[in-house]
Amino acid sequence: MLVKKFVPCIYLYNGHAVRRLTDLSVVETDPLRLVNLYNENGADGLVVFDMSQEDREHEEALDIIKEICATAEMEVTGAGNIKRLEDVKKLLYAGCRRAVLDCAKESNIALAREASQRFGRDKLLASCDNVDIIARNRGLLEDCVSGLLLQNPHQIRETQAAVQLPFLVEVNQIALNKLMEIFAYENVCGVTGNTINDNYRDILALKGLCKENGILVETFEAALQWDDFQKNPEGLLPVIVQDYRTGEVLMMAYMNEEAYGQTIRTGRMTYYSRSRRQLWLKGETSGHFQYLKSLAADCDKDTLLARVSQVGAACHTGSRSCFFNEIVKKQGEETANPLQVFEEVFDVIKDRKLHPKEGSYTNYLFDKGIDKILKKLGEEATEIVIAAKNPGANEVKYEISDFLYHMMVLMAEKDISWEEITTELANR
Repeated sequence: MLVKKFVPCIYLYNGHAVRRLTDLSVVETDPLRLVNLYNENGADGLVVFDMSQEDREHEEALDIIKEICATAEMEVTGAGNIKRLEDVKKLLYAGCRRAVLDCAKESNIALAREASQRFGRDKLLASCDNVDIIARNRGLLEDCVSGLLLQNPHQIRETQAAVQLPFLVEVNQIALNKLMEIFAYENVCGVTGNTINDNYRDILALKGLCKENGILVETFEAALQWDDFQKNPEGLLPVIVQDYRTGEVLMMAYMNEEAYGQTIRTGRMTYYSRSRRQLWLKGETSGHFQYLKSLAADCDKDTLLARVSQVGAACHTGSRSCFFNEIVKKQGEETANPLQVFEEVFDVIKDRKLHPKEGSYTNYLFDKGIDKILKKLGEEATEIVIAAKNPGANEVKYEISDFLYHMMVLMAEKDISWEEITTELANR
């Protein structure tokens, strides 16, 4: 049984979110504001339609899509303006989990096989509003894409009969109780369109209604109930909060039963404030929400470890972590977090680009430009190959370090972050 998803969408035109593909009325000038609202209300994914026409507009739209992907706490699917394999690559490299080929265009039918061979069928969806096209190309679609985006909600039954693929249905106007009827179709994996955009605040309530009707939806399911834990004398559980990417410990707080239930239900960290004696949704006033990635109990079931995606600072002082008051530290024996080392070195390189320093080799490379950076990168790659032919590993280690430094200079020059690189690797 497919998990049914609530997937808002952004129709992106001239840098703004507009009403729909056939209505260019601006609904939001800042698409990232919409992304944050969808984050906060339990959306399961996001479809972004690039409605640009010219190549320059397309490049500007890709920059916005890159920002959307970096902001979204959900999978982003990119659609629109795909004419060649390069366009698929650009959407995926911008951070989209999948790209959508409009199979109403005959050229995209042929492109589907090439793109599938290059990127894998799991990276591709096909969109269409005509079931006849789907039926005519059934074999190719089932071989080359992982699902469909059906843009005609009146052809759900026919589409399910025509092809054995899961499909997302774009619905722009429907009574909310009718969603249950759409979700009842076996191959429907979710609903997108303005029906979800206009009712994003109701997503959590709608998920509850789905569960009551036996419809499988994307929510956290707690393996332990509140009564399974050993609480402190106040009836509370301490929670240690950790960044899920870096492992950095961010803060410690407490939960009561209601906070625990709300965290599981919404996916946003909610605590109990002992001083105010009330629930405390982290980020409600500051905007620094914490999105739950995993929750575990210790061996005695008296402490929780929450791994989260942290927006902004975890500490009320503005510090990333609450644990910044160093008491003692033994020198020379701390094992550095590799990702943190990369980030710290990269931060220095980016700072040199913004604030040049006289005599800096990094600034020398930036001043000479992309050709010099690429020349040095090529030289360092060759040095690795030469070093690897010699016995021992130390020389290889030194050359790899030189290569990584020059690679980070290139990343800064091309405005690529480590997070984008690690996300791409994780997706592969």
